[in-house]
Amino acid sequence: MASIIKTPSGTWKAIIRKRGFPTTIKTFRVKRDADDWARTTEDEMVRGLYIRRQSADRMTLAQALDRYAAEVTPTKKHYTQLGERSHLSALTKFFGAYSMSAVTPELVAKFRDQRLADGKAANTVRLDLALLGHLYAVAMREWGVGLVYNPVRLIRKPTPGAARDRRLDAGEEARLFAAVAAHSNPMLKWIVELAIETGMRRSEITSLKLEHVDMERRIVRLLDTKNGEPRTVPLSRRATEVMREAISNPARPGDTRLIFFGEPGRDGQRRPWQYDRVWRQILAKQGFRDLHFHDLRHEAVSRLVEQGFSDQEVSAISGHKSMQMLKRYTHLRAEDLVVKLDRRSWQTEDAVRGQPSI
Repeated sequence: MASIIKTPSGTWKAIIRKRGFPTTIKTFRVKRDADDWARTTEDEMVRGLYIRRQSADRMTLAQALDRYAAEVTPTKKHYTQLGERSHLSALTKFFGAYSMSAVTPELVAKFRDQRLADGKAANTVRLDLALLGHLYAVAMREWGVGLVYNPVRLIRKPTPGAARDRRLDAGEEARLFAAVAAHSNPMLKWIVELAIETGMRRSEITSLKLEHVDMERRIVRLLDTKNGEPRTVPLSRRATEVMREAISNPARPGDTRLIFFGEPGRDGQRRPWQYDRVWRQILAKQGFRDLHFHDLRHEAVSRLVEQGFSDQEVSAISGHKSMQMLKRYTHLRAEDLVVKLDRRSWQTEDAVRGQPSI
């Protein structure tokens, strides 16, 4: 039976001592609230449903997010860590003052709706919610925070945005190549050409080291990929020429094995070159509309399909684990399909007339 004691300050303290459970204490302003809490808690203990909630009441979301950033984020891939900064900032700004136990599905839904109303893309909001949901999962499973449920699991997520279908036409490709070739750092030109020739992600290109490239066999061995599975990427003739130029870069210092290297950081270590600002400046100057660097990967994968490679061959090169995801990244030009249809029609007509097709 719980003990209800009146404190010198006029509040009521409920104390529960039950074999097999730690002593549980909570203070209330009204005795009736103390009685109700003690009765409910003892019932949960008997039924095996008791969760020690004090830690969830004391820990704010700001504290939890700081701990997540210090303990969990560093275990993720470098480019994922960079992307999480904005999500952590948005979550801290909205939820920071709330305790973990005070965050309800209704509050999470309000955050979702506010972010969408502020013009954030559906996929951005989905990543916000994914991080918040993972925070709660880690807190419940590993930090011993007493929580009844994960509030993110009980709300509707924004519908994923439509797959991008941005392709480069011949004029745009020529302008882009001319612009990056004119830049003072030749690494930008090599990175752009490799993206279109190989379909590698930008993080895969910039993290390449000399030992990852086999020029004799014309392959690149990627060890650190987005899906966590190593893969081997074949090099076209043009990609081989570009890679040879990049490896022979006379500006490469002797203290790095990176092919596309940046300046030393505060710790003296060189990391992959971060060319985002230069890329955006070139796009703006050349008047490109709605072109992302990742669209070059879309372009490369679509060209492989147009060249007649099978889905299995394309996925082996691009690293897509499912045909459904590969379909999202593959966009064929309708006019190219018209030419292919016409060619097939001509071959059928020639066969009917008994003439050899051309």
